[in-house]
Amino acid sequence: MKIGLFFGSFNPIHVGHLALANYFIEFTDLDNLWFVVSPQNPLKKRNTLLDDYHRLHLVRLAIEDYPKKYHASNVEFDMPKPSFTIDTLTYLSEKHPNDEFILIMGADNLVTLHKWKNYAELIKKHKIYVYPRPNIDISKINTKANYKIFDAPLIEISSSFIREAIQEQKNVDFFMHSKVAQYIDEMNFYRK
Repeated sequence: MKIGLFFGSFNPIHVGHLALANYFIEFTDLDNLWFVVSPQNPLKKRNTLLDDYHRLHLVRLAIEDYPKKYHASNVEFDMPKPSFTIDTLTYLSEKHPNDEFILIMGADNLVTLHKWKNYAELIKKHKIYVYPRPNIDISKINTKANYKIFDAPLIEISSSFIREAIQEQKNVDFFMHSKVAQYIDEMNFYRK
């Protein structure tokens, strides 16, 4: 089975994440897509990050109506922090030897891929499916990675925009799955 791995903080998960996931399931050869909730991205600050299990729960709420195609993964929760993609890919490949894991990433990450831990091993063993990002010129990407660029919709919604809007008491319910927005409201997440 071909499984796409969509790593992220998902702090919170929003319609942009879901639209990209839907694109990769419907318009590529992937059989399943796993949202891999990262406890801590080594390149991001942790100060506004919700607890790991709350973010995992938000992802589960967002995808619960589509259990055959999407999966919320907590595989990195018990791994050393910060999380490194190559370690997770190695672990999953050993645990599921009959499956092929394909990394899904934005063009912005592809540009900096050479800075990732064990970058050479990652690109040697795994395919990468790339989606466009605002202000990233894909033609200038210089990497030997085994990647394919897809013409996925350009989505400019960000989790930081949603967090800031909630702090400012703006209604951003349409930027998230309704169950996600409801849970965030009930739990008073992202408010000052």
